[in-house]
Amino acid sequence: MIYGGGMLEMGLTMSFGQLVMDNEIIAMTRKVLEGIPVNDESLAVDVIKKVGARGHFLAEEHTYRHMRELSESRLIDRRMRQFWNDSGAKDLTRACDEKAREILEHHRPEPLPDLVHKRLLSIISEREEELFIKSPVNE
Repeated sequence: MIYGGGMLEMGLTMSFGQLVMDNEIIAMTRKVLEGIPVNDESLAVDVIKKVGARGHFLAEEHTYRHMRELSESRLIDRRMRQFWNDSGAKDLTRACDEKAREILEHHRPEPLPDLVHKRLLSIISEREEELFIKSPVNE
């Protein structure tokens, strides 16, 4: 179980930028935990034989199909320092803050199905009644 996304100062403060960063790290961790598949497609012995010891794999269809499987971060900039500097040298903190602002400004979640919404309201109402009844002020 992973919890605490976006938390700073022992949970006293929340940061949307930190939440985006934590989400990125969690996604990368989950990818690692999936393990490495070992099968004919992943081993690509046929491609290795075709390319040979002195060839390269960049032009191979197999490489193109699988090149983004390991890491697809849109926030971590892995370019050479010169290109990173030339494009403004945006660090991860700034990239995450900007992504958080974009999400807050533009994301429109799909509404919950009516039955789910009603059930959640019912659970909240039941819990509020329970808390109200047990409150020291009401005893």
